[in-house]
Amino acid sequence: MMKDDMDRELHHECGVFGIIGVENAAQYAYYALHSLQHRGQQSCGIVSANIGGVLNLHKGTGLVTEVFNGSTLSQLPGTMAIGHVRYPTTNVGGMENIQPFTFHHHTGDFALAHNGNIINSSELRMHLERRGSLFQSTSDSELFAHLIKKEHSEDHRIYNIMNALNMIEGAFSMVIMTPNRIYACRDKYGFHPLSIAKIGSGYAIASETCAFDTIGAEFIRDVNPGEVISIDHHGIRSNDYSKFKRHRMCVMEYIYFARPDSDIEGCNVHSFRKLSGRLLFEEHPVDADIVVGVPDSSLSAAMGYAEASGIPYEMGLLKNKYVGRTFIQPTQELRDKGVKMKLSPVRSIVNGKRIILIDDSIVRGTTSRQIVRMLRDAGATEVHLCIASPKYSYPCYYGVDTGTYDELIGSSHTVDEIRDFIGADSLYYLSLEALYKSSGRSMKKCELCTACFNGDYPTDLYTHAK
Repeated sequence: MMKDDMDRELHHECGVFGIIGVENAAQYAYYALHSLQHRGQQSCGIVSANIGGVLNLHKGTGLVTEVFNGSTLSQLPGTMAIGHVRYPTTNVGGMENIQPFTFHHHTGDFALAHNGNIINSSELRMHLERRGSLFQSTSDSELFAHLIKKEHSEDHRIYNIMNALNMIEGAFSMVIMTPNRIYACRDKYGFHPLSIAKIGSGYAIASETCAFDTIGAEFIRDVNPGEVISIDHHGIRSNDYSKFKRHRMCVMEYIYFARPDSDIEGCNVHSFRKLSGRLLFEEHPVDADIVVGVPDSSLSAAMGYAEASGIPYEMGLLKNKYVGRTFIQPTQELRDKGVKMKLSPVRSIVNGKRIILIDDSIVRGTTSRQIVRMLRDAGATEVHLCIASPKYSYPCYYGVDTGTYDELIGSSHTVDEIRDFIGADSLYYLSLEALYKSSGRSMKKCELCTACFNGDYPTDLYTHAK
């Protein structure tokens, strides 16, 4: 089956933020990145632009509160800033890969931060290297910067950006900052969210709307697929770099990645998950004593299932929020107990109970198996696992760290085989139809990217993804 050492949580690549027209912009970026911390805990950075147009950068490995303090933020003056939180999907670290990146060119300096994955990066990198480009990192963001510089013309920079965007294929939400302007770009499929807000006399851009609430900004609208937004002292201007526009938002944004208080393209994440739970009960009613959600992203779905079924919702699992990226596991024995360190069953609640356990997905399977085992050890008489999404069976090439079939238990095992491996009394998945119903989108028009469930990839995969 699956090896224990393969188990880890799903991770998104990163989150981006930009702000312009606000005093002490870097401090606003700091608070916004803290709100986006769930999108990346490996590294972070902020670039600001002062009145003279000089770009100032500070970045490092660790959480936002570890990398920045009052002293470092004071060294980032100006009314413009962009920021980034990162979790690498390619297992490549190092300071050279921490964003934002800054670039110096005779047409003007600029900084760039990016979320997603460029599918044709290998082909473009080879093309650029043949033309003399030298790369300092393995990041797709640097690749895009080289495209802007190599394809530069005498026209306004917006045309350089648009030309570069038309050369890349894949998923990206991007913010670019020059000494007097910020650009916000989104891929033509709209894989990942990117929104605009008003703050005082300025504007903010963020991967999720929860960042706006933190800094007191008022949401205006989403950046559309295939659109480049430019913001400066003239206000907001819009350009479409592609006539090929699709709405294929990554469904895992709703299911797992986004914070429940974020709104993605008009749909609140908590409401989506709660409705998914209600529909999960309609499709798979189970007779049990209590409903328990796996913290944190499954709690909304568990509430929905409990409300629809009339079965009490109980906090049968607690998450230790202080066990995370920086926790040191000194021995192999402790490493093997990693899940128990993060999650603890509430014995007095689960003992002697038939439990409906709600989770958002099963990727590699070993975490689910350990949770079921913990609940049984705590006295649960039955554990019925209900998943608020379809079976995860196909790799993602658009910015989620599941790049091979070998990592996915659903790619090679039936539902019954997965149930037996996990050790649950029963296992049920939400249907794709119900998932679309939860989002309020059209399944007929394929208005979500569900490639991880059905293998329907919206783009060509090119050589590196095959």
